[in-house]
Amino acid sequence: MKKLLASALLAALIITAAAIGNGEAAKKMDNVKDTAYTKREGRGVIYLAGGCFWGMEKYMESIRGVTSAVAGYANGHSKGRPTYEQVCTNTTGYRETVRVEYDESKTSLEKLLYGFFSVIDPTITDRQGNDRGTQYQSGIYWTDTASAAAVKRVAATEEKRWGKLAVEMKPLEVFWEAEEYHQNYLTKHPGGYCHISGEELSLAKKMVVDPGKYKRPSDEEIKKKLSPMQYKVTQQEGTEPPFENEYWQNDKPGLYVDVVTGEPLFSSKDKYKSSCGWPGFTKPLDENAAVYNTDKSHGMVRTEVKSRVGNSHLGHVFEGDPESPNGVRYCIDSAALRFIPYEKMDAEGYGEFKKFVK
Repeated sequence: MKKLLASALLAALIITAAAIGNGEAAKKMDNVKDTAYTKREGRGVIYLAGGCFWGMEKYMESIRGVTSAVAGYANGHSKGRPTYEQVCTNTTGYRETVRVEYDESKTSLEKLLYGFFSVIDPTITDRQGNDRGTQYQSGIYWTDTASAAAVKRVAATEEKRWGKLAVEMKPLEVFWEAEEYHQNYLTKHPGGYCHISGEELSLAKKMVVDPGKYKRPSDEEIKKKLSPMQYKVTQQEGTEPPFENEYWQNDKPGLYVDVVTGEPLFSSKDKYKSSCGWPGFTKPLDENAAVYNTDKSHGMVRTEVKSRVGNSHLGHVFEGDPESPNGVRYCIDSAALRFIPYEKMDAEGYGEFKKFVK
């Protein structure tokens, strides 16, 4: 009986200590200092440092569901509000950062994070584009545990693409809004410098697939889930035999999704009869859901196409294809795809994309 009581007491002490620890962590998270922001019901907030804040502010404002983007300075040290000139001395520790508020019913944090990674080089320190200095260090700063979890999930996928990341990822400590002349700078000065290209800003406006709805399983789960050919293609950059694959000649209306995550990739509306032996598409359903790499294997230089959330190898993209209506051929392995027939799209949760199929 004494042993049982002692064990119960020890368990209670452990639980109490854990609760206190979690409470302290939550209290620390709640005590972050943003000099102007008050959280609103149904709104999420994340703080993104991606080089010059002019470009990141404009990019985030372009994404549907973002309600505001404010340029400022995060996680440094100063007596009161820092000035731009002080931050540029590289002695304050502040990063040029954008506070991004978004409507949680219209967009996920994952959409913003994948967009963020797509317009920076996450492997370099204290610079982006032509801008150099500690204020240009890339970073992601959160104010709640749910956001922290989302950041870590996305970062895990990005690490598979890039290797070790140089992006700071930590709780927000302090954020000061920047001077008024920095706010909406590229709207006021369309010709202003930005390392984020006009094409990237245009793509941000066209995001139709929300990556927050799809999750990459663990490596072990993927291996169990896929057939040997699917695993070889998606996880080992393999290629299935031409003319002997499931969707090469499929002409039914429907949606092609990542076999690993279910993320929508291609519409039958953009599929054409290609004589190459693999499914051919003129474009992805959402250009933001495709990731491109230079592939120098087999003595060739090609552009590899991967999926965004799953980081699955899909195939390659080529230009100058005379069979393609627009001259572009996305040559995609059937083994990397799962086909959802049009009549089953509602039942399988893809009803919102029917307008892109018919």
